[in-house]
Amino acid sequence: MNILAPVRRDRVIGELPQCFSKEASLHSRTSFHPKVVGTCQAQRTGTVGFKISKIIVVGDLSVGKTCLINRFCKDTFDKNYKATIGVDFEMERFEILGVPFSLQLWDTAGQERFKCIASTYYRGAQAIIIVFDLTDVASLDHTRQWLADALKENDPSSVLLFLVGTKKDLSTPAQYKLIEQDARKVAKEMQAEYWAVSSLTGKQHLDHPSVSAKPGGPWSLWKGW
Repeated sequence: MNILAPVRRDRVIGELPQCFSKEASLHSRTSFHPKVVGTCQAQRTGTVGFKISKIIVVGDLSVGKTCLINRFCKDTFDKNYKATIGVDFEMERFEILGVPFSLQLWDTAGQERFKCIASTYYRGAQAIIIVFDLTDVASLDHTRQWLADALKENDPSSVLLFLVGTKKDLSTPAQYKLIEQDARKVAKEMQAEYWAVSSLTGKQHLDHPSVSAKPGGPWSLWKGW
């Protein structure tokens, strides 16, 4: 009989975590919706199994998708860059309001030649993270096409979107100010929540500098809040 190890302490969620920026958030809540709380309470006393949600991470080659996932899942940063071939997969376990929760993160390749392979893994996503490089304006421009490709395999009305700028540590304040203006416009156009992070430092630096680079997080996949 296999017994799962306890969920890590930082993966036990009892309160709704803060967003990166109130102006670029998908919601304005400071706590879980009462319906979510009620549902979790009912599941804790019932026989409902793990809730599983799927996130796909898309974006240009070398924008930092794998580093973003590694920082989120393993709290590490590998300076030796290796391009993802096809897709990679990570699974993270959480406990949200006492209910077991598993988060699948699909790391897709940014190379054109692997697009047809990666696109087959887009289906069935509850959230899409579109990644761009804060030091590369072209990668921000390309996010629209990445999103369009991902939405071909999913229902646009039921998927949550996050636009995430990476490599914030490499961007000067002046550079960041300029690209952030454009990024927020793109995020609003997409109806996506905007984040800017540094996978190297493991922190995001705008409103909550002590918070690790966690784009949206699993709590954002709970509907009805």
